[in-house]
Amino acid sequence: ENGKLNIYKEGHKEDHKLMPTDIRSRLEKMTDEDVEVIGMDPKNARPEWIILTVLPVPPVTMRPSITLESGQRSEDDLTHKLVDIIRINQRFQENREAGAPQLIIEDLWELLQYHVTTFIDNAVSGVPPARHRSGRPLKTLSQRLKGKEGRFRGSLSGKRVNFSARTVISPDPNLRIFEVGVPLEIAKELTSTMFVTPRNLDEAKEYVRRGPENHPGANYIIRADGRRVKITDKNCGELADLVELGWKVERQIKDGDIVLFNRQPSLHRMSIMAHEIKVLPNKTFRLNPAVCPPYNADFDGDEMNMHVPQNEEALAEAKILMHVQENILSPRFGGPIIGGIHDHITGLFLLTNSKEKIFKNEALELLGKSQIRELYPPAGEEKKQPYWTGKQIFSHILPKGLNLQFKSEICEQCNTCKGVDCEKDSYVVIKDGILEMGTIDEKAIGAFKSVILDKLMKEFNPLIACKFIDDATKLAIRAIMHGGFSFGIDDEFIPIDAQTQINDVLDQARDKVEKLILAYEAGELEQLPGRTLAETLEMEIMKELSKARDSTGDIAGHHLGMDNSAVIMAKSGARGSMLNLTQMAACVGQQAVR
Repeated sequence: ENGKLNIYKEGHKEDHKLMPTDIRSRLEKMTDEDVEVIGMDPKNARPEWIILTVLPVPPVTMRPSITLESGQRSEDDLTHKLVDIIRINQRFQENREAGAPQLIIEDLWELLQYHVTTFIDNAVSGVPPARHRSGRPLKTLSQRLKGKEGRFRGSLSGKRVNFSARTVISPDPNLRIFEVGVPLEIAKELTSTMFVTPRNLDEAKEYVRRGPENHPGANYIIRADGRRVKITDKNCGELADLVELGWKVERQIKDGDIVLFNRQPSLHRMSIMAHEIKVLPNKTFRLNPAVCPPYNADFDGDEMNMHVPQNEEALAEAKILMHVQENILSPRFGGPIIGGIHDHITGLFLLTNSKEKIFKNEALELLGKSQIRELYPPAGEEKKQPYWTGKQIFSHILPKGLNLQFKSEICEQCNTCKGVDCEKDSYVVIKDGILEMGTIDEKAIGAFKSVILDKLMKEFNPLIACKFIDDATKLAIRAIMHGGFSFGIDDEFIPIDAQTQINDVLDQARDKVEKLILAYEAGELEQLPGRTLAETLEMEIMKELSKARDSTGDIAGHHLGMDNSAVIMAKSGARGSMLNLTQMAACVGQQAVR
């Protein structure tokens, strides 16, 4: 048009180099309505802005130069890159004004594009990275943001902070679930800022007087003019007399202080929760095993982090939003994520499933840790001695007003449920806080499944649920210690006749597999739809061997009863499954590799 070649005409075959300027001029012609159709907001993002006409230059604070020991100044990678861009731009302009040949102009044009590209991202595929004189690739804008060491992952999501501690964790079932045992060394080092007011003036002076060595003391004071003074054993007495209103005292953390506790990787909200401190000897953080599930922690060498909130707002948020008892229910599935694990489940299962008579001394010992001093009326008398049942003992820790009916984990899912008449005692009935029938197991108190905790959180309150977890776990551990519970080689022993039956099953399976292989080699194997002949053979073999494994498991299972520790663990949901046990007792079976 107007004597110019129109490269956009239909059917025009002539080669033409498409320049960024051409593309930009086309995009500029788009109306605001058309821009909205392609899903952009014309006020904030026009499509032609994709092609740069101006380049943002970061301020010097973002690319500081450093002075080396030799006195030489070394510039930042971004500065080097900006210098390259300016240099080429000047050469480009000089050549254009001097009327240099088209070839030189195009070379400089492309070189300028290369420098701008590598200034923004020095790892574009197909473009050789810009390098330092030493041969090291430059670290430009995109590399500062990307990846593990980048701005997001390295400096924002994860960073080194003050007022934090890290050490190995170990279990302490005597702590309450919202407590954390902190080594004395850490408690002496970490501080919490205390503003001196008329109310706490004497308390603040006392902390300063104790000095840094007598826990709980104070490590620093900050005067009203902002000057910070380190407290030592020598100056603590004289500083204590000087403390006045408006000063700040950095006191050592002590029992009852709120801290944040975290285990990495932090995968969900409950990976960081607020605990209360309990200062203890030795050098590990102590944690109640019932709070391991939300952190996914175990005690095989895991380390955890602790952070001390530094002002009143942070403290209030931690206490009200992040406290362990406020996070018993998980937002992921609405059920309790904190609850009994392993020994807790086994202990209460053994206590509530047995017909054993528990006399007064033992009953009080079992309930001693739960601060229960008065017992319910006994179940009966033997030799003029009153006795209680395991169910009654468990009822002491249930809150009044709790009513529940459910099938426990040991329920065998019969075709017709006999309910309260279940001979396995798997139908649980709790009336007004009394366990009338049924066995307590994973379904009742286990983390992820506990029906009782779910009810306590939703219909009572977090404090009651929290106390129940503490009481239940302590009672369980007392109960399991009372009878003893161990698992050894004897638990996998099955009689000779069972072993013979298992060998017969395995021999039959071997014969069937050999027949399948012969049929495959003779081309007589019936091919499964959508599978090759080899895949069909593999599937048929796996089917036969899995049948054999199940049969041998059933044979072994018949000889392993509820007097077997492993069976108790599997049935009550404490740990493992019947398959694990039968694989140890009978045979492992064919392992599917894919």
